Amino acid sequence: MRRFGQVLGIRPEGIEQYERLHAAVWPEVLATIHACNIRNYSIFRHETTLFAYFEYTGDDYEADMEKMAADPKTQEWWRLNRPLQVSSEAGDEWWTTAREVFHTD
Repeated sequence: MRRFGQVLGIRPEGIEQYERLHAAVWPEVLATIHACNIRNYSIFRHETTLFAYFEYTGDDYEADMEKMAADPKTQEWWRLNRPLQVSSEAGDEWWTTAREVFHTD
């Protein structure tokens, strides 16, 4: 199992809509997340910063992320959410993956 922490900005004017959408995530999106071996997934917000945490239980993270990106319902979900977000990455990565500096069980 691999742990991931990711950060992303959110537009102040998009906070209410973003939280409303995430209060009722579509079942198809949740099913795809699960099918792509993501578990224990949470998103937190502090002012205009989003922090996501999840655990990856699969064997091929890149392939599972490609599978997720190819899912039509997930693409539709992203189209609704992306205008509300502000990426801090210049490349293809939307959420910025943070480096883990401490962990204890």
